[in-house]
Amino acid sequence: MDNVTVLTHPLIKHKITMLRDVRTGTNEFRALIEEIATLMGYEALRDLPLVDIEVTTPIETCLSPVISGRKLAIVPILRAGLGMVQGILNLTPTAKVGHIGLYRDPETHEPHEYYCKLPDPIDERTIVVVDPMLATGGSAVAAVDFIKQHGGKKIKFMCIIAAPVGLERLHEAHPDVQIYVGNLDRELNENAYICPGLGDAGDRIFGTK
Repeated sequence: MDNVTVLTHPLIKHKITMLRDVRTGTNEFRALIEEIATLMGYEALRDLPLVDIEVTTPIETCLSPVISGRKLAIVPILRAGLGMVQGILNLTPTAKVGHIGLYRDPETHEPHEYYCKLPDPIDERTIVVVDPMLATGGSAVAAVDFIKQHGGKKIKFMCIIAAPVGLERLHEAHPDVQIYVGNLDRELNENAYICPGLGDAGDRIFGTK
């Protein structure tokens, strides 16, 4: 899958191990999610377009590159995706933030949209969709579907942990989307949780059950 990058940076792997630990509390879990998002964002945004501008240094005037085009759009899938937003904003503080709200049917595990608000104009921006977990792939596919329906074109998807079935489903549905994965786990269990995974990311980020 040439549109999939499974990241191998030791800092990312180390922090994911800390995320998995059942003893990791809400405050530390939240901080780790943000830190991992920053590290992953560094990799995912390495192809942002540049343009040279004239700048005056204390020594002389020169041409130096800045990011060109419309500001980046970060689009978390609610609610767990919210935990990754600040991590990317640490890198690109002027980025615009949209939101996609999906809930998963407890019987079919399929996603249903309840909210979608995207920065305008969305078609001129590089869009980074974030969700800590890529399990069945249903929510990710639906989120990208909605963004494309609103005119989004250059889309990246970033998750911390993925299951093979979800990664394959997103790849097949949207082969034009660059996918960045912190770790590819073994499988889904009968309740569509990633194994070994880290439990429910939203509950662990927000301290709910």
